[in-house]
Amino acid sequence: MGKATAAGQAGTEGGIGRRQPCPCGSGKRYKACHGAAGGAANVIVTRPFEGLAAECELVALREFVPSATAKLPLRSGDREITLATVLPMAAAAMVRSDGQAFVGLQVQTRSGDISRDLARAVEWAQQAEVGTSLSVVGPEDAPEGTVPARLQDLVDPEALLDVELHGDFSWWMPDDVEPTGDVALSLERANAAIKPAQRLDAEGVHSAYWMDAGEKAHVRWVRPESEERLLAALARLSVRGELALDEDSRYAGSFRAHGLLVPVWDLDREKHAREWEQPVAEMGRRLNEVLATLDTEPLDTAEHRAREGLRGRQVTVR
Repeated sequence: MGKATAAGQAGTEGGIGRRQPCPCGSGKRYKACHGAAGGAANVIVTRPFEGLAAECELVALREFVPSATAKLPLRSGDREITLATVLPMAAAAMVRSDGQAFVGLQVQTRSGDISRDLARAVEWAQQAEVGTSLSVVGPEDAPEGTVPARLQDLVDPEALLDVELHGDFSWWMPDDVEPTGDVALSLERANAAIKPAQRLDAEGVHSAYWMDAGEKAHVRWVRPESEERLLAALARLSVRGELALDEDSRYAGSFRAHGLLVPVWDLDREKHAREWEQPVAEMGRRLNEVLATLDTEPLDTAEHRAREGLRGRQVTVR
């Protein structure tokens, strides 16, 4: 091996070879990703929560759940961190006057890796003073030869999230504190804009939410399968006439968010959210049965056409 090649393979100061895959999960070599000048801020990670059991729930909380909190299953640290959908004035993190720390998911970020930005917010919240907040996660690069921490480095990868939905944003404040100034105004605006939502709780169902959008109600279900595999399963159910949840619903389409597909069903608004738990559980069983057959029973001509039709009804959110 020549000296130039050996130098290219040599480990950096942080023990990462420049020709090795970048640990951030982008799929690029380290030298073209976090090892490049400004790489930590510029690289786009399309599936930022990959590898976490809570991936689907994180996507839901990031994209469409209005008001919810969940304890973050950290591997270490003296301060408990609560993950939240939205914080006052869309802050990235805050430590309330009672010492309770929160990290927000629905925030502006300055890099292409949401997992990295969330990890920075968590690290800030673990050390921040009581009564302070972090408005935006900064774009600072890591020291040369190192990779900034990502959420996958800080939390238990096997842990699910115990999500608690709220009817408003009163949880922003400790019980004995009245909001004032900009926080009071932010709280008023957030409460005025909130739409009813319910997490569907049924056997085998995770990351599915009933949402009342006003004129319509929906089920939005973040699925863990690859897009192509899930589309194939949905196409097979469509050809069989089994794609609706029941006679009072219809499959509306899907959207992509952070590398995952989120199927959406339009619903009869007259039914209570809990009435959709069993139909969603039955849909889950149908999907699992079809997914198990795809490797041995390829799509036929009608199913291929159905898949292309379903693909045409997709949009990309993130």
